[in-house]
Amino acid sequence: MSKTPDSDKAEDGGPSAVEQYLVKDPERFALNMARMLEQAGKAASAWAEPREKGEVRDHVAEPMVDMVKTFSKLSEYWLADPQRALEAQTRLFAGYMTVWANAIQKVSPNTEAPEDAVKPEHGDKRFQDPEWGRNAFFDFLKQAYLVTARWANELVEHAEGLDDHTRHKASFYVKQVSNAIAPSNFILTNPELFRETIASNGENLVRGMKMLAEDIAAGKGDLKLRQADYSPFEIGKNVATTPGKVIGRSDVAEIIQYDPATETVLKRPLLICPPWINKYYILDLNPQKSFIRWAIEQGHTVFVISWINPDERHGAKGWEAYIREGLQYGLDMVEKATGEKDVNAIGYCVGGTLLAAALALLAKEGDDRIKSATFFTTQVDFTYAGDLKVFVDEEQVAAVERSMTEKGYLDGTKMATAFNMLRSGDLIWPYVINNYMRGKDPLPFDLLYWNADSTRMAAANHSFYLRNCYLENNLTRGKMELAGRIVSLADVKIPVYNLATKDDHIAPALSVFIGSQYFGGEVEYVVAGSGHIAGVVNPPAARKYQYWTGSRPVGDFSRWFATAVEHPGSWWTHWQHWIEAQDNVHVPARKPGKRMKTLGDAPGTYVKVRV
Repeated sequence: MSKTPDSDKAEDGGPSAVEQYLVKDPERFALNMARMLEQAGKAASAWAEPREKGEVRDHVAEPMVDMVKTFSKLSEYWLADPQRALEAQTRLFAGYMTVWANAIQKVSPNTEAPEDAVKPEHGDKRFQDPEWGRNAFFDFLKQAYLVTARWANELVEHAEGLDDHTRHKASFYVKQVSNAIAPSNFILTNPELFRETIASNGENLVRGMKMLAEDIAAGKGDLKLRQADYSPFEIGKNVATTPGKVIGRSDVAEIIQYDPATETVLKRPLLICPPWINKYYILDLNPQKSFIRWAIEQGHTVFVISWINPDERHGAKGWEAYIREGLQYGLDMVEKATGEKDVNAIGYCVGGTLLAAALALLAKEGDDRIKSATFFTTQVDFTYAGDLKVFVDEEQVAAVERSMTEKGYLDGTKMATAFNMLRSGDLIWPYVINNYMRGKDPLPFDLLYWNADSTRMAAANHSFYLRNCYLENNLTRGKMELAGRIVSLADVKIPVYNLATKDDHIAPALSVFIGSQYFGGEVEYVVAGSGHIAGVVNPPAARKYQYWTGSRPVGDFSRWFATAVEHPGSWWTHWQHWIEAQDNVHVPARKPGKRMKTLGDAPGTYVKVRV
């Protein structure tokens, strides 16, 4: 039975449903509102000052223009036919009428509570507070919002004549707008925030505005959203702690060799090429999660490329420079440190795309030192690329290139924001609410510390990547030019271990599957459970998730997956067996510095440069 609206007391004997939303101390509340406005002024000053000095130029209009253009194309379809437009409006109106009828029924005494017009999706944590269902006002807001969001999504899904890219962008922008306008994001329309504000007489808002001002100042005029308490973490102290030495340093990379943990090691050393979009220590967060430490314990001599955090000096460094001064330089250092020419290589994300392109180039040049390649969530074909493709068309790439010409690089905060937007419901709005409305400090979390440790993008490098991969898909079309040569993945005939993750929003499993078909040799395609990070960084001891193995990655992906064999736990052990099957010869363990002079302790200096 529904609860009547004029109940005097809550069921637990506490304040009534109305009393908990009434200010108890008006004088103190007013004082805190004044303090909040003072802090808001500081936030506005932190935003305005670098703009007045010319230190920051806003490019907000460019993505907004793209969103307006995308929605205009969507509107054209629905407004072109009056009957179609009327049907769409009728569907929305009918949804609202159901919500309204439910609201009337819920506040009527002695009536059975009706079913909601629409329920939140599974895993949606925004509406967990009991008041979203118990209080007629908040329940009405929730259902009206969900009906509207669902209707907007259906407009995109059912719009005929939209090209795939425009449909992808429209769906993405609708999701961003829907996430932004959710009633859970505002004080007066979120029962939990409303109660906390009343209970603390607005002190939560004072703390929140203070944090907002601090975060804008930390972003030098842009909001640098804090997702965790970063203060407990220090690179080399409690993250990126696996012992080793820096054995080489170029303009774009430091090469790290790690101390062995076994008496004998595989004869073939292992060189890891991580993405430069993030820092390498996602593979060495802590001893329990570290893939690097685990690989050492399995008998690998591990080397890692630690990319420079580029500045004005690196603006002209393109993919060829990153291949020559990063990957090939790493191979040279491996050979110098161990005396071995034959190497196993790993590439992660865009580091894997660079590795694949480099392998195609090195095959033409006769450099065959890499004998096996492993790719973690790597795209080489971008036909079905993930949500990052939303940001890539000729107009948007040209806008990014214009912004990069000012300094020779793209600010790290821009890339961090783009990645956060891919999962704004998890990586933006919960922290906006927690930090700036509830006024609570986020908790320490090493993964989010790494996520916030953003890197800049060298202009030539980033432009080459956007145009040749996302925009023109040149690597698999056989049109990518490196060092004056047109490279082909068909020339890459070494064994390949190609890892995708099931819920990846950056490198979808389908995209990785299709890319597998372009290599010239045998490919072991494996799908891990979870997403782009958690699916890769999944140590066996955690006993989490699963992975799937199957036949050769050809034909239809859904058919491949339907017949694949599911295995519990981490794919790491499966990969180790695959590596050992390539070459299982062992030699005495190698210590860094035994054959050459070292340049300092791991994790080196490049990884410590922050933006």
